[in-house]
Amino acid sequence: MKWDVVFGSVGMALVAMASAALAGDKTKSEQAFDRLSSLKGEWNGQIDGVNTTLIYTLTANGSALMEQCRPEKRPEMITLFTVDGDHLIAIHYCSAKNQPQMATSPITDAQKPLEFSLVRVTGLQAPDDFHNTGLTLIQDDNDHLTQEWSYQHKHKTGKNIFHFTRVRQGPS
Repeated sequence: MKWDVVFGSVGMALVAMASAALAGDKTKSEQAFDRLSSLKGEWNGQIDGVNTTLIYTLTANGSALMEQCRPEKRPEMITLFTVDGDHLIAIHYCSAKNQPQMATSPITDAQKPLEFSLVRVTGLQAPDDFHNTGLTLIQDDNDHLTQEWSYQHKHKTGKNIFHFTRVRQGPS
């Protein structure tokens, strides 16, 4: 009986060490995705003076983070984030009815802001139609998020900066 306790304790310790080792084996891009996934939940802010809610949900067995952008009285938009090798990708389903596909450079520091640049865009009717060309996500802290969206329209470029605050759920 004494040996059962000893072997059980040793087995549990080995399982705990293996789990810790596996967590430490994550690539920088997986670590960055885990950090991005910490956005799960609801966020409030304004986009161009319009009250806007962001809802982040993990989907596809935890392999994709979906952002639902819900501006009051305006069309909803969705952005999907996932890991692709040593970088992250984002596909934005825009209310302008196009789909910018963006990627980060190879991730070397999982704690830095994530800077996505345009790889290609689908759904454009004309090359000078409005479309996003980049996104930087800055997790200021656990409760504050800044999004910097760059865009192109009629051969001009610009940037919009939006700030969001996590919605804390009250006690149930």
